[in-house]
Amino acid sequence: MNSLIARSNRAALAIGALAMLILSDAPRAQSTIKPYALESAAGLRLHNVTAEPATLDGKRGLRVRFDEAVRRRMEAMTPQEREAALKSGEVSEQLPIIDGLEFGNGVIEAEIAGTPRTDVFKDARGFVGIAFRVQEDLRSYDAFYLRPTNGRADDQLRRNHSVQYISHPDWPWPRLRKETPEKYESYVDLVPGVWTRVRIEVRAAQARLFVHGQAQPTLIVNDVKSGPNARGGVALWIDVSTDAHFRNLTVTPE
Repeated sequence: MNSLIARSNRAALAIGALAMLILSDAPRAQSTIKPYALESAAGLRLHNVTAEPATLDGKRGLRVRFDEAVRRRMEAMTPQEREAALKSGEVSEQLPIIDGLEFGNGVIEAEIAGTPRTDVFKDARGFVGIAFRVQEDLRSYDAFYLRPTNGRADDQLRRNHSVQYISHPDWPWPRLRKETPEKYESYVDLVPGVWTRVRIEVRAAQARLFVHGQAQPTLIVNDVKSGPNARGGVALWIDVSTDAHFRNLTVTPE
């Protein structure tokens, strides 16, 4: 009888140890970090942008700008042709997309910097950010972005618009600001042309943006417009009037 009890105890201990091993390995299996140095355009699919290796403040990364050939093509269009091209998404988005990456929930981190291109638009702000859950049409996605020139503006209202959440094509910033003022924008200290660390956490219908490594989020969105179950690509995001830099992108899907 004692030997039977001993064997049962050993079996129970073995099963317990196996269960603990499986549980300890589960997070690693579900969360695989995918690093992208972004020191070249390799592994990127460029949509209406150019990308080239560049150094900013002594750190190597990738410089991204609106494609001048696309700009010239737009300038040569009639107003009707330009409107059709914008509606179709042919020229309305500027995205270097990470090839072969699908993302629904998880964490995205990167260092980004944006400087306004006043040769393109006089009152440019230098918008730069990260898009996620990007669909194949390259028009549908969620994104967080920075407005670097707003961070230290003398106008408090502009400061309040330093960071922005959007969800294209249905929820661009003008609609969000008009229908729900201040809900999808917030303040954070920013300087144009300076590397800024961002962290985006996405879980179901909630997304949170952290800036400068701060413990508390700068902006919280509790109703991500793509919905709780959406999946798609990850892309770097710029405005047409931005000279942008990106480096050290990591994606940890869950």
